[in-house]
Amino acid sequence: MINLLHIPEGVRDIYGSECINKAKFEAAIKDCMHSYGYGDVVTPSFEYFDIFNKERGTMSSRDMFKFFDKDGNTLVLRPDITPPMARVTAKYFKDSFMPVRLCYRAKQYINHSSLQGKLKETTQLGAELYNDASVFADFEILLLTIKSILACGVENFQLEIGITDFYHGIIEMAGLDSEEEEQLKELLEQKNIFGLENFADTCKAPEEIKVLIAKLADLYGGSEILSKVKELKLPEKSIVAVERLETINSMLSELGFDKYVSFDLSMPSKFTYYTGIFFRGITYGAGEPIAYGGRYDNLVKQFGLDVPAIGFSITLDYLMISLEREGIMPEAKRDMTLLFYDEESGREAFKKAEEMRANGQKVRMIMDNDGSIAEKLSKYHDESLRDESKKVIVHELETFDLNDVIEIK
Repeated sequence: MINLLHIPEGVRDIYGSECINKAKFEAAIKDCMHSYGYGDVVTPSFEYFDIFNKERGTMSSRDMFKFFDKDGNTLVLRPDITPPMARVTAKYFKDSFMPVRLCYRAKQYINHSSLQGKLKETTQLGAELYNDASVFADFEILLLTIKSILACGVENFQLEIGITDFYHGIIEMAGLDSEEEEQLKELLEQKNIFGLENFADTCKAPEEIKVLIAKLADLYGGSEILSKVKELKLPEKSIVAVERLETINSMLSELGFDKYVSFDLSMPSKFTYYTGIFFRGITYGAGEPIAYGGRYDNLVKQFGLDVPAIGFSITLDYLMISLEREGIMPEAKRDMTLLFYDEESGREAFKKAEEMRANGQKVRMIMDNDGSIAEKLSKYHDESLRDESKKVIVHELETFDLNDVIEIK
């Protein structure tokens, strides 16, 4: 029998101070996005399965929560927010002759395997920029990602940036088949240096490409790696890709934000729909990336509108886990006035409370016929005074200032 007090693996209840902080972070990120001219969009929590099918380059069907409607259509809880945003753009912004900037706050649902310790429901905040293929659009999205993370108080993080054309240029020159390409991708994900060297020795690629493949796992670091890699004999497509990254880094450097980025030219992209730069945000203690993003110029046209696109999302749950584990989660404070009353003074108390609320105060009503609740709060207050504090903590969830407590008797 299922214990009804428990919840399924991979989901969690959020309450008290965590709820307060989460709302503040959401507001801070949204304010940052709005300051760049992005407008809010809300998409459904579930859509048709075909929105997220394998051909769109999203995740495996096994990782989706699937169910059926009464007409027999296969529906899924949203596992990836990028395809729905592409659908929205193709449907409602097809006549726009200017770049389209959209942002969102949405839940994401991924059916991870059990015992991995991963959340199956997360809160994502993100922004998408459509109809702009320029390097300046890449720069804007990276800058907005950095500033959104900083707005939450996270300082020690890095955006690891890769670019698809660097990798594709090498693959095309190597002439690998699909099986070999999948093997190479797995070795790169593992950063398996010896495996890459062995793969380079045994594949049928030209000699100069074999040298590149053997060195791929070492092609990560700061901006110096971009200069270093250009010393190698690269395919033209790969050279153009590196030069684009150099331009982006130069612009970030001019504003002092280059310290938040590094480059990994061997990093495989999370989604196959990425077509240009892609990145992930890494910080201490989170266990998972706190952000993902990238360019996906071929996705929107699958919904009927051929426009370039780039965007990012921040997983707020992992960002907050990082803040908690680093011990830098801000104190959650709630301005609250407790108003005690007994049965006799109830009407007068509610009138008083409404007057206070009309003046902008937050008031919590507490019936206390025998004064026992107020007495218990006084005990908390006495203890806090010994700690030279004017605050009282109730059930360790909410903080009130006893100077604001009003009793009507």
